[in-house]
Amino acid sequence: MPSHDKTLTGPQRALDASGMRSHRNKRCWLGALSLAALAVAAVCEGGRDTRTAWFDIESRIQYGYFTEDARALRNLTDLLESGDSPDRLKSYYAALLAYRLTLLATQGSSASQGDRGQARDMVERCVTSLDHTLDAQREFAEALALQSACLEILAEVQSWPAPFANPRSRSTSLIRKARQLAPKNPRVLLLDGIGDYERPHTVGGDKERAFAKFKKAVAAFEAERQDMDQVPGWGAAEAYVFLARSYLDHGDEVAARDALERSLLLAPEFLQARRLMKRIIAG
Repeated sequence: MPSHDKTLTGPQRALDASGMRSHRNKRCWLGALSLAALAVAAVCEGGRDTRTAWFDIESRIQYGYFTEDARALRNLTDLLESGDSPDRLKSYYAALLAYRLTLLATQGSSASQGDRGQARDMVERCVTSLDHTLDAQREFAEALALQSACLEILAEVQSWPAPFANPRSRSTSLIRKARQLAPKNPRVLLLDGIGDYERPHTVGGDKERAFAKFKKAVAAFEAERQDMDQVPGWGAAEAYVFLARSYLDHGDEVAARDALERSLLLAPEFLQARRLMKRIIAG
């Protein structure tokens, strides 16, 4: 990346690390996990078997989101919502799944009324799933940040009166607490930045502030890649896409293209990154 963002490491290091993760992603995607396997992982809570099981689930959610395969994502619903599990990550990943389905339903200006209805149902499921997560661990910063992101979307898609009072105010409170608990967590930084970037300026949005947060987020993701078994571990490819969008907002196509190249090293199948790269190349 250009010298104005010296916190990032070189493309080769990104390629080496992402290659290992990509290989595991493909293996995880091809091998469907059963409910029994998830239950076994829950019994082993805290051990390597648990981390591997949740890494597999996360990889499948991310792959479905990157390829915009809503059907594949919906097929994961029963896996995450059937039965009981003592592991707070089950409800966290149920929420992440709902968040991804929400984003796919609201992508683009052509989203239909039915899509918006589906998005409202999914984002409400995200919020309630994270309530269960936070009941189990009240200071789980990543859950607080994800719930904040879902409440931001809910503020845009819900009809009033609604069961979630003043979601945007609650969202602000949650992301503030997440930042206090984990100021260097890359997913907290990313979701905080997305909130600033997507929120209308009239209700506190600030794209310049978001730009700074995306820079910090990608630097934090670079540091985190030292731990290939980090759970949760999603978000690096998306962080580079949002960084690219911010560079484009500033008219810096060279930096934007570099950020997208890094995103595609991490997730070659990421259709959103491909479309944005194609737009830059086409001029």
